[in-house]
Amino acid sequence: MEGGDEFVPPPECPVFEPSWEEFEDALGYIAKIRPIAEKSGICKIRPPPDWQPPFAVEVDNFHFTPRIQRLNELEAETRVKLNYLDRIAKFWEIQGSSLKIPNIERHILDLYSLAKIVTEEGGFEAVSKERRWARVAQKLGYPPGKNIGSLLRSHYERIVYPFEMFQSGASLPPCKPRPYESDDVDKEYKPHSIPLRQSVQPSKMSSYGRRANRLQPEPEPTEEDIEKNPELKKLQIYGAGPKMMGLGLVPRDKARKKDLQPPPLNLVVKDEVKMKEEDEGSTDDPGKDEPCTKMTMRLRRNLSNPQFVDSFVCRMCGRGDDDEKLLLCDGCDDNYHTFCLLPPLTDPPKGNWRCPKCVAEECKKPAEAFGFEQATREYTLQSFGEMADTFKADYFNMPVHMVPTELVEKEFWRLVSSIEEDVTVEYGADIHSKEFGSGFPVKNGKRHLSEEDEEYARSGWNLNVMPVLDQSVLCHINADISGMKVPWLYVGMVFSAFCWHIEDHWSYSINYLHWGEPKTWYGVPAVAAEKLEEVMKKLTPELFEFQPDLLHQLVTIMNPNILMAHGVPVVRTNQCAGEFVITFPRAYHSGFNQGYNFAEAVNFCTADWLPMGRSCIEHYRRLRRYCVFSHEELTCKMAACPEKLDLNLAAATHREMFIIVQEERKLRKALLEKGITEAEREAFELLPDDERQCDKCKTTCFLSALACTNCTERLVCLYHTQDLCSCSTDKLYLRYRYTLDELLAMLHRLKVRAESFDSWANRVKEALEQEEGIKDLEALKEEAAERKFPDNELLQRLSAVLADIERCRSRSAELLGGTPSERPSLQELRTLVDTMLNLPCVMEQLEEVQAVLQKVEEFDSRAQALVSSGGAEWKQPSPGPSAAHVQALLEEGALLPVAAPACELLAGLQEQGRWLGQVRHTLRPAGGEVTLAVLRSLMEAGCNVPQSVSVETAMGELQELLTIAERWEEKAQICLEHRQKHPLSTLEAIVNEAQLIPVQLPNIQSLQACLTRARAWVTDLEEIQNGEHYPCLDDLEGLVAIGRDLPVRMEELRQLELQVASAHSWRDKASKTFLKKSSQHSLLEVLCPCVEKSKKREEDLLSSEADSDVNVLGLTAQDLRDPGAIVMAFKEGERQEKEQNGGSSPSPTSSQPVCVCGGVPRPLLYRCQLCKDLFHGGCVPFPSVLSPVNLPIANPLCWWDWDTCFLCLRCQRSRRPRLETILALLVALQRLPVRLPEGEALQCLTERAINWQGQAKQVLDTPELQGALQRLQELKEMQTRDENEEHKEENKGNREDVISGLENGIKKPEIPSVTGVESLVALIPRLKGPVIELVPSTRAQLEELLLEGDLLEVTLDQTHTIYRLLQAASPPPRHSLNTLIQMELQEQKRSGRAGKMKDSKRKRKTQKAEGGTSEASDSKKTRPVNHTPVQTPQEVL
Repeated sequence: MEGGDEFVPPPECPVFEPSWEEFEDALGYIAKIRPIAEKSGICKIRPPPDWQPPFAVEVDNFHFTPRIQRLNELEAETRVKLNYLDRIAKFWEIQGSSLKIPNIERHILDLYSLAKIVTEEGGFEAVSKERRWARVAQKLGYPPGKNIGSLLRSHYERIVYPFEMFQSGASLPPCKPRPYESDDVDKEYKPHSIPLRQSVQPSKMSSYGRRANRLQPEPEPTEEDIEKNPELKKLQIYGAGPKMMGLGLVPRDKARKKDLQPPPLNLVVKDEVKMKEEDEGSTDDPGKDEPCTKMTMRLRRNLSNPQFVDSFVCRMCGRGDDDEKLLLCDGCDDNYHTFCLLPPLTDPPKGNWRCPKCVAEECKKPAEAFGFEQATREYTLQSFGEMADTFKADYFNMPVHMVPTELVEKEFWRLVSSIEEDVTVEYGADIHSKEFGSGFPVKNGKRHLSEEDEEYARSGWNLNVMPVLDQSVLCHINADISGMKVPWLYVGMVFSAFCWHIEDHWSYSINYLHWGEPKTWYGVPAVAAEKLEEVMKKLTPELFEFQPDLLHQLVTIMNPNILMAHGVPVVRTNQCAGEFVITFPRAYHSGFNQGYNFAEAVNFCTADWLPMGRSCIEHYRRLRRYCVFSHEELTCKMAACPEKLDLNLAAATHREMFIIVQEERKLRKALLEKGITEAEREAFELLPDDERQCDKCKTTCFLSALACTNCTERLVCLYHTQDLCSCSTDKLYLRYRYTLDELLAMLHRLKVRAESFDSWANRVKEALEQEEGIKDLEALKEEAAERKFPDNELLQRLSAVLADIERCRSRSAELLGGTPSERPSLQELRTLVDTMLNLPCVMEQLEEVQAVLQKVEEFDSRAQALVSSGGAEWKQPSPGPSAAHVQALLEEGALLPVAAPACELLAGLQEQGRWLGQVRHTLRPAGGEVTLAVLRSLMEAGCNVPQSVSVETAMGELQELLTIAERWEEKAQICLEHRQKHPLSTLEAIVNEAQLIPVQLPNIQSLQACLTRARAWVTDLEEIQNGEHYPCLDDLEGLVAIGRDLPVRMEELRQLELQVASAHSWRDKASKTFLKKSSQHSLLEVLCPCVEKSKKREEDLLSSEADSDVNVLGLTAQDLRDPGAIVMAFKEGERQEKEQNGGSSPSPTSSQPVCVCGGVPRPLLYRCQLCKDLFHGGCVPFPSVLSPVNLPIANPLCWWDWDTCFLCLRCQRSRRPRLETILALLVALQRLPVRLPEGEALQCLTERAINWQGQAKQVLDTPELQGALQRLQELKEMQTRDENEEHKEENKGNREDVISGLENGIKKPEIPSVTGVESLVALIPRLKGPVIELVPSTRAQLEELLLEGDLLEVTLDQTHTIYRLLQAASPPPRHSLNTLIQMELQEQKRSGRAGKMKDSKRKRKTQKAEGGTSEASDSKKTRPVNHTPVQTPQEVL
C-alpha cells in the first residue's frame, strides 16, 4: 500500500446456515446455493450447531516440515521492486562497487518507483532540463518545501542513471558483445520443476524475529572467507530475485595476483589466450609478489608479444594512449579508458571491475523462478503451536486471543507491501492426509470407530467422502489424486498465507477449519478471473515475463484494494473453527491465517462443472501446462456406464460427450485430408502420463494422438500435428482409443439414459389422467427408483397419489372397522370422501364411507336445530331444550364413528345450563353471603363456558358485584395499613356501608374487629381515669400499646403517650440519682428495704437475675396498684431488715468461703460494718483512710476521724444521694398524673429517712453527747497546737538542710506532717483511746441509730457524727486499721505499676518523636510513687 494508505476490507461474501434437512444432502445443498454463491466466487457455510465432528488426527504421531514465507516477497508489486533492487545491486557489485540505499525522511528511497516515475516524465535529461524533480518528489509522496527534489536528482544520477544507461545499451562498446554461452540460455521453462531461489537454508535454532530489517548491517567477511567462498558476498539478498552480492558490502582494496587467477567459469577462453597465460605463468617475474592495482593495469605481460601489444588499446576508442587511465577488465582482460565509459568514471574503482560487455553478459543470465523453501526443522502440532502463539503474542504484545482480526488483517497487508520490514513465518501447507491421517473419522479399518464417529465417517460433508459421492464426477477417477480426491492438511500461524490461485482443472474446493484461530479469505468470481489476470500482468509484467503461469504456482498475492481499484470485484470472509468455505470453478482466492489453526481441504466436481473443465483444458493447452488427469478419459469413462450415472449427471455427460465426439470427428477428418491413413488402437489409460503427453502443449492424450514410426519417443495431440516432426506423412500414424462408431454408440447409450426419463414421464402423465389400477402406479414408482431418476415434479405427484391411496385405505378401514385411533371430524370425513372421488383409481370402500357421511350429517342437522331453540332469561329456569333431551343426543353422538360438530354445541349447551344454575344458586336472596373466592371461581368458569346471551348477562352481573366488592376491600385495606389513621366515625361509616354488599369481605371484617377493639379501648380508658387513684404506669403503657396497634385515630392516645413519657422521664432521672453505673439492681429494689441479705453471697447476687418489681416487696402486680398495700409492705420490710442485721456474724473457719469471690479466708480480711461479712482486699472497693481524694490529714492522731467505715456492695446498693436531692424528686413526682411503684417506695424511703433524722437529732442534742462532741473538738485543737510547736523547733534545727535541699535551682517540697497512707503505719502504736466515755444506755441507743442509718439508702450527716462518737468511745481498732492501711498500700502499688507502664509507653513514644534526648530517659526515674514525698528516696529527686 503506497503512501501509507490503510487497508480497507472488501465486502463480505455470502454466508449460509442450512437446516438439518438441507444439510443431509451435501452436494444437493451446494447446487441449491450455487446461483447465489458463484456470483461472489466463494461462500461460507455454517453447519447446524450440533454437527461437531471429532478431531481424528493422531496428535502424537503427527510430524511435518513447514514452508518458509517471507511476507514482502509474496506481494507482486513488492517483489517487482525487490527484483529491481537485486538487478541494480548486481550491476554495481560486478563492477567492484557496493551500494547503500539512501534514506530520505527516515525511510529508504524506493529506487524502483523513482526510476519508473523519471522514465514516465521523459528520462533523466528531460527531467533535469525542465526542472521537474520537485514533481517527481511529489509523486513519490514526499512533502513539498524540503528541497527533496535535489536529493532525488543526486541519488538518481549517482545510483540509477548508470544502470539505466546500461539497460539502454549506450554503455556497451560498438563491437558485438560475446554471446552468453551457457546451457541455461535456451533451456525450456518447466513450471513444475521450479528451483528454489531462496536456497540459503536457515539454521535449525534460528527464530524469525519481529520486523527484521532488511537493511540491518551484517558482519564483514574476512579476506580468508572470501577467498574460500566467493558466494559469501551474495548472501545478503535484497528482494525476490536470484541471490546476488549484497548491497551492504563495503568496497575494499584486495591484493591479488593476476597470473594466479583462474578465468571466470562462465566465460569462453580462447586456446591462444590460455597458452599465453601459461607462458606468462612460467616466466620468473621479480615483482611477482608485489600487490598490483588497476591504476597500473597490473601489466605483467611480455611486451615483445605482438598479441599483447595489439590488446593494449581501449575497446571504445581504439587508442592506447593515457596509460594511467586504462582499466583492465577482470572478466575478459579488455582495456577501457575511464573517460570513454558511459557514464565516465572520475576515479578508478577499487576491487574487481568488469567492463560493460561482461556486465551485459552477467546480467543476461535468466532469473530463477520464485518458490518457497522448506524449513529445516520438523514440528509436532504442540511444538508448532507453542512457536506460533509465542510469535503472535510477542509481535502484538498482547495475549493471542485478544488480538482483533481487523488489526491482524491491516498489519498483514502493511507487511507484504513493505520493502523495509522483513517478517518471516512458517506454514505447514499441503500435508498429505493419506500419510498422516485426516482430521475427519475415516472407515479404513485402522482404528475402531464409535457409533457417533461412524455417522461422521459416512457424512457427505466429510472431506474424505464428498469427492467420491455418486453426484460427484471425481468418483469415476480410480487414482487417489492427492489434494483433489484425497484431502490435504494445513497447519497455519499468524500471517502465513496462501496466494491468489484457482483450483486444478478449475474444480470446486471445500475447506474445513477443524480448530484454532480464524482464516481470512478473499475471493474473486469466475466472471472476473481474466480481469484479475489482466490487472496483475499489467501492474507486474516483469514477473510474468519469466513465469507465464505464475498464478498457478501459488506464490504471488496482490492487495485486494489494488485489484478493486482496477475494477476487479473482491469479497472477503473470516472462517472460524467448525465452518466450511466453498470456492467455485475458476474463482480466484487467497488469504492468510489469523493465528495457530488446523484446516483440511479437498476438491470436488459436480455435473455443472463439466463444461468448465473442458474450457480449463483448452486454457492449459495455451499455457503448455500439465494436466492432473485427462478430461476426455473421465468423460468417456462415465459414458461407458451410463446406467450407473445420476440422471442429471447423465444429461450433462451426454452434452459434454456430444461436443467431444464432434470435435474428435473434425480433427480425424483433418488428418485424412493430410493423407495420414495409418492407425492403431492404443489403451492410453494404461500408459503413464508422461508417455502420453503432447510434446507441444503437454496435454494428456486419451481419445487420439499422432505418432511417428521414426520418432517413437514423441507424440502430439491432434491440435498440434504440424509440431510432431519433419518426417514424411507416410511415417505418421494415428493412435486412437475408440473408433468413431464406438464413440457414437456410447453417445447413443447416454442419450437413451438421459431420455429414458421422458418416456417414463409420459406414462406417468397418462396414468394420472386416466383411472388406472393401483399396481400400475406402484410399478411406475419402482421404475423411477431403479433408474435413479432425479427428484422432480412428476415423481412427487406420483408419490403423493400413492400416499393418498394408502392413506384413504387405512382411514377407510379404521372408520368402517370401528377401531379408529382418533375419531375424525365431519370435515375430515368429507375431505376423505372427496379425495377418494378424485383419485385416478377406483376405491372399493367409497360407498360405505359415503353412507357413514350421510348418517353423520343427518344427526348434525337435528342437533343444530335443538341448539338454536334455546335462549331464555338466565335468572329463570330455561323453557328451552331439557337437560334430558340434550343428554340423549350427546349419547347418540358418542356412538357415531365421527365427531359431529353439533356434539360440541350440545356439550356447550349442557355446560351453560350447569353454570347458570350455579350462578342462580349463589346469588339467590336466601343464599347467604358469598365469598370473593366463589365469585372469582364463577367468573373463571364462565370464561370457559361457551358464550351466549344468558351467559354474557350473568357474567356482567357477576363482574359488577365483584368490582364493587374489590373496591370496598381496597378501601378497607388502605384503612388497615396504618399509613394514615382515620377517625372512629369515618371507619364506622365505611363498615356500615360495606355491610350492605351481599359478599363476605375479609378486610371489612378485619376493620370491623378493629373498631370493636377501639371502642373497648375507650371504655377501659374511661374506667381507669375515673378510678379512685391516679392510674398506674403499667396500665397506661398497656393502653398506649393497644392504641398504637389500632388503625383508628384517637385523640386520647396522644395525651396518654405524653403522660407515659413524663413518667418514664421521672423514672430515668430517679435511676440516675440512685443507681450506680452497671448496677445489678432495679430502682424499685434499691428504694425498698433489703431482706435476707446476710444469708446470701455476693456471687449469688451477681450471677442471678435481678428480682422483678413484683417480688421486691412480696406483692402481686395487682397489689402494686394499691398505695396502702405498698406502704404496709414497706413497713414490714423495714422490720425484717432490722431483724436480719441486728445480730453479729460468727468468725469464719479456715475452710469456709468468704468474700464475693467465694475464696477461703486469707490475710488482709476486712468486715462489713452492717452485715459483718468478711472480704478480701482487692475484691471489693474499700474506703481510703485519709480521704476519698488522698488529701493530707490535719491531725492524724485523731484516729476517730479516719475514714474506716466499710459497707459491702450488698449493703450499700445505691449512690445514697442526699436528702435534699430526694426531696426535689418527690416534688416532681407530685406533678405526675401517673402512679409508679418507685414513687410510692421513694415516698416511704423519704418518710423513713426524715423520721430517723429527727430521732438522731434528738439524741445528739442531749447534754451528754453535746459534751462528748465538745471534748472531741478540744482534743483535736490541742493536738494541732502541739504539732505546730514541734514543727517550729524542727524547722530551726534543719534550716541548713532546707537550704542544702536546693539542687539545680529547684526547691525540695516541704514535708507536712502526714501526706501518705504509709506514714499512718508508724502512728498506729501511738493511738490512744477511748478518749470519751458513754453510758451503756446511750451507747446502745447510738448503735441502734447507726444500724438503722446504715440501712437507709440516703446520705445523712448524723450518720457520720454517730459513727465518730462510737469510735471515740471505743479503744483504737489497731488491727482493723492496720489491715485497712495495708489493703490501701497494696492497691496503690497495683495502680502505680499500671500507671508506670502507661507512662513508660507514653514517654518512649515521646523519646522517639524528640530524637531520644537524655531528659526523656531521666524522666522515667523521677516519677514520685504513691504521692508520698516524706518517704521518697534521695535519688528520686
